[in-house]
Amino acid sequence: MIIVKVLTSSLAVAVCAASLNVSAANKAPGSGPNPFSDCGIGAALFKDTKWAAVTSNVIWDVGTTAVTSATASPETCTGVKVVAAKFIIDNYDNIVEEIAEGSGTHLTAMYNVLGCGETAQAEMTSNIRRNIANTIAASDYQEQSLVEKSSHLYSVVNDSSVVNNCAAI
Repeated sequence: MIIVKVLTSSLAVAVCAASLNVSAANKAPGSGPNPFSDCGIGAALFKDTKWAAVTSNVIWDVGTTAVTSATASPETCTGVKVVAAKFIIDNYDNIVEEIAEGSGTHLTAMYNVLGCGETAQAEMTSNIRRNIANTIAASDYQEQSLVEKSSHLYSVVNDSSVVNNCAAI
């Protein structure tokens, strides 16, 4: 019963936000981006499909990340690298596990945020896997904070020789 209420509430928020959506380019100066459609992971994944961006943001974290980014730093709402960094820190353990496995949904989602095609994804995974192995094997790895680990992974992802082939970079 609780799940139904949460899903119903989330759907209602998504529908309301989608129906009120106005593209950020058409807004009056100073009004800022629509947090549900122009910010957060949803906007990064679904740049041209506003309803999908809204739905994704609401399902992801009830729009908290999107609203925070719109409020605190609206200029970052369209920054793919910022969204990728946030995605990495929020999903670090899953991404590292999937790098070791060679594929996975979190890893694919990170590549999609960066606009990397399938060919680039396979090559990047191989490069990242080689570069991150030494980091994980280091004696001080377990003592590092999540921010330090995520920051290093983000650097490895952006230093990959293939990342320049991604559309969003």
